[in-house]
Amino acid sequence: MSKNLRRSGFIFLACVLLLLGVAGGVAWRFYGAMPDYAGQATIKGLSGKVSVYRDAYGVPHIFATNRADALRALGYAHASERFFQMEMQRRAGQGRLSEVVGKDVLGVDKFVRTLGLYDLAQSGYAAMSPDAQNLFRAYADGVNAWMDSHRHRMPPEFTLLGVTPDAWQPADSVVWGKLMALQLSNNYKREMLRAELAGKVSPTQMKFLFPAWGSAPVTMEPKLTQKAENTCCQQANTNPLLPSPPSVPPASGREAQTASAVYNTHDDALAALSAITSLDHAASNEWVIAGSRTQSGKPILANDPHLSLEAPILWYLARIVTPEGSVKGATVPGLPVVLLGQNNAIAWGMTTTGSDVQDLFIETVDPKNPANYLTPSGSKPFATHKEMIHVKGGADVVLTIRATRHGPVMSDIDADMARIAGDGHVMALAFTGLGEHDRTAEALLRINQATNWKDFLAALRLYQGPPQNVVYADTKGDIGFINPGLVPIRKKGDGLTPVDGASGAYDWQGTVPFDEEPKLYNPAAGFVFNANNALVSANAKRFYGTDWEEPYRAARLQHYFDSVDQHTLDSSVAMQADHLSLPAKEFLPFLLRPRFADNAEPRIAAVLDLLRGWDGVMDRDRPEPLIFEAWLAAMHKVLLVDPAGVSLKERGPFAANSIAAILASKDNGWCSGAACDALAMKALTEALDGITARQGADMRHWRWGREHTALLQHKVFKHLPILAGLSDLSVPSSGDFYTLDRGGSFDAPADHPFARQHGGGYRAVYDLGDPDHSRFMITTGESGHIFSKHYGDLVPLWNDVKAVTLSGSQKDLDGQKLPKLEFQPAGQ
Repeated sequence: MSKNLRRSGFIFLACVLLLLGVAGGVAWRFYGAMPDYAGQATIKGLSGKVSVYRDAYGVPHIFATNRADALRALGYAHASERFFQMEMQRRAGQGRLSEVVGKDVLGVDKFVRTLGLYDLAQSGYAAMSPDAQNLFRAYADGVNAWMDSHRHRMPPEFTLLGVTPDAWQPADSVVWGKLMALQLSNNYKREMLRAELAGKVSPTQMKFLFPAWGSAPVTMEPKLTQKAENTCCQQANTNPLLPSPPSVPPASGREAQTASAVYNTHDDALAALSAITSLDHAASNEWVIAGSRTQSGKPILANDPHLSLEAPILWYLARIVTPEGSVKGATVPGLPVVLLGQNNAIAWGMTTTGSDVQDLFIETVDPKNPANYLTPSGSKPFATHKEMIHVKGGADVVLTIRATRHGPVMSDIDADMARIAGDGHVMALAFTGLGEHDRTAEALLRINQATNWKDFLAALRLYQGPPQNVVYADTKGDIGFINPGLVPIRKKGDGLTPVDGASGAYDWQGTVPFDEEPKLYNPAAGFVFNANNALVSANAKRFYGTDWEEPYRAARLQHYFDSVDQHTLDSSVAMQADHLSLPAKEFLPFLLRPRFADNAEPRIAAVLDLLRGWDGVMDRDRPEPLIFEAWLAAMHKVLLVDPAGVSLKERGPFAANSIAAILASKDNGWCSGAACDALAMKALTEALDGITARQGADMRHWRWGREHTALLQHKVFKHLPILAGLSDLSVPSSGDFYTLDRGGSFDAPADHPFARQHGGGYRAVYDLGDPDHSRFMITTGESGHIFSKHYGDLVPLWNDVKAVTLSGSQKDLDGQKLPKLEFQPAGQ
């Protein structure tokens, strides 16, 4: 027995040691990959010493003797905190995800290879000026210096997926811009939606499903509307949002043949790509205010781009100081630029435009020679080449790619597009973002160094896409706006549905010249804003599209500008933190009409009593926002989706402005009078049933934040036990899809239907009177290492719309005894 006990003891001890060894190995994988914030390191190509200070939130303050050296240090810093993010980003742009993930993402690789994004990135890098190429190479030097010193200390994600990364190349940085151009300009999906709807709903119904914006704000026409009598933070009594229906012609000819198409899977590859790159469903807010309308007498510029929320967030804060100047703001790991930010002289911000820069062409295959297709000048051969895709755990896939004069043939990789095109036809994509020799990345570099409006415009002359609404301000007091990016000029048509490619009738005739692109400089109104609302009015000289974002956020911004005479940094912060839902204010009178309340069952009567005292603010600690949002979602389903028989997700999760237009009109083709009332009550009943199933029957305990949770989850670790909980930074949030502090979801989990998967991952308010006071915030933290103290330390500040500043001389930072990492040239 004694011998058996000893043997059991040895076995137990061995097991404990084994477990400790495994735990130690796991811990080493996680902690060993974390960066050193202090000490010394080397980077090939440095011309002198570089000092990088980390502030209390891990933000790097980089001090170098020249710009190239500073970007080497930035590349090192990016790689040290976010290299897995960078690796997946470049693999997405190369069409090489299947190598590490497997067949589940094969469709993504086929999609990217068919578009040829990485070839275009290499072409763009080759087209850059020598100075720009040098800066991109310098950044790559920094990334590779980190890789060389961490070959055996890679983040654990690499071990889990079995990834051995290649050296970083300049084109790996450029391709992110091609991904951004694709995913912020994907209006081709609405073309397919319209094509199917043409056979499912009437022309009258179509007008209300895609309503005109009525009196909603137009960015190129900034002006004060009627003066509000209440304070800046309350809703005006007027309703500027009821739109009038536009004239949308029904599809005809080949366009009408698309009506029988099944619209359900054509965008799966794009959706998966979006999930990987965090660029899906872009929306943003921005405004710039002249000194004549600020208390300081100097401009204020504010910006908060809305993209996918996750942990870590896409953005990474950084500050760079050289004798050539200082620049600070939001960077994207993998790029050697401050994408959104401020230098010594200017500040700038961006929102996505939604311009119509993509068209689908249905090409006719030559019946006599299937290797050819028909053009106005006769039969022409498809441009064809093959690509090899390596698939983890499976056989290699050979992809044959075809292209026509309009662009790549997408129906070869998309069954729905092939079905829409029909027998004897293929579908090709024309897209301004597929141009060669694209110097957009160089334009961003030059913005970082611009010192005035003239420099700023000169930089943006190189910009091709995606079209962006860009606001500008400088320390001299000038403000401006420009919408750069290539927009097609069509021979005929408006690009709203797929068109015939053989006739040449719908061909493009070049793009809008830079000097004709929408611009404003020191507008008389003293401000410019954009919330993805209409860029230009319907009678503009050039056609930019019709698929603007619903105008609720823009209307709320207009109210602020009507209500506040002298703006401050605090008033801009209040605008970014605004949680008033204009749809709630718009629909509450409809729900609270006496004929509803007088005939309501007890449960609904209690709900209406709650809503009667609600101010429309989407507070995470209240039940009313949950009730309203659930009703709006259910109304979207019963009024629009069910009758149309289509998901309508390209119209957004609610299409509140369509619902408003329908309820305000007696002749809309969807419902009227008592039928609308019945649908509204059906929607409310379904909404309450759903909430009760999730949160119980006692509505006093219902809370919006319990369901409107900002899902800040790690892409890899959220799928693994224990690590899923350790890496999850999710928090209950206020706001909704239509508030200025935006939050919503286009594809929420079934058990979390109102999750916040989309919102302002970066916020900034720039002070052009005292740049040291400018305010910055990202959602999660600087680090992608889940056990780093900087993985999620910014979440509480972000969720409460607070901010940090980025300032201080080297002497100041030394005095604060901040961690400092000093870089020396390699070999010294």
